[in-house]
Amino acid sequence: MVSRPVGPPLLDLLPDLRVVANYGAGYELVDVEACRARGVVVTNTPGAVNAPTADLAFALMLAVRRRIAEGDRYVRAGRWGGGWAEEELIGDDVSGATLGIVGFGGIGQAVARRARAFGMRLLYWKRSRLSAGEERERGVAYRELDDLLREADVVTLHVPHTHETRALIDRRRLALMREGACLVNTARGAIVDEDALVDELVAGRLRAGLDVFVHEPRVPEQLFDLPNVVLVPHLGTALVSAREAMTRVLVDNLLAVERGETPPNVVT
Repeated sequence: MVSRPVGPPLLDLLPDLRVVANYGAGYELVDVEACRARGVVVTNTPGAVNAPTADLAFALMLAVRRRIAEGDRYVRAGRWGGGWAEEELIGDDVSGATLGIVGFGGIGQAVARRARAFGMRLLYWKRSRLSAGEERERGVAYRELDDLLREADVVTLHVPHTHETRALIDRRRLALMREGACLVNTARGAIVDEDALVDELVAGRLRAGLDVFVHEPRVPEQLFDLPNVVLVPHLGTALVSAREAMTRVLVDNLLAVERGETPPNVVT
């Protein structure tokens, strides 16, 4: 399953269903409780998406901070006069900047490993704080979410979409971010109050790199002509290697159910 909701109406049509094998890490479209009540196993493919999604998150950070998409449009429009880039395209450092990672599961940790290679200062927030030893090992410092938003130059989102995380980054929290800060979202669009984010971007106070949106494939039209946002169409796992890995994990889950075993990636 990728984009079709799985709930009681569909489950009632399939009384012999044994497994819902989600193709991807996020499973917010699956009514897990309804499946559990019917004895249907729900699986996903978490580890296979970590590296490609982390790569994309970092690509968006670079694209926004170093104004790569703007520079591309500048050249294509024939505006470049040669020599060094004009003042209007001068960007901001990634190396040495403070990165706030919201959600520190597999993808968030993969982003942290990449960021350390750039010499970034790493903050993180998650519901269950790591031990002091784990924080030292990973080179990260914990902050409460509001404090992280105030302190970071770049905030990247890596929490699942649940009732608790819907609009987690709301208008109040967006206002906490420092002027010129960058928000990167490769998780789910609904984790952010999209209307509030659009207002911040239109005002030019924040910048963003967005791979996901609330009403995909619809993207707020106000964003199309803004220079301070980079938009991509849900490319997180858009790699041949990633899709092959996800398929292998999905098949392993299905085969385990067929053999009467517990699948390696059970959601329920």
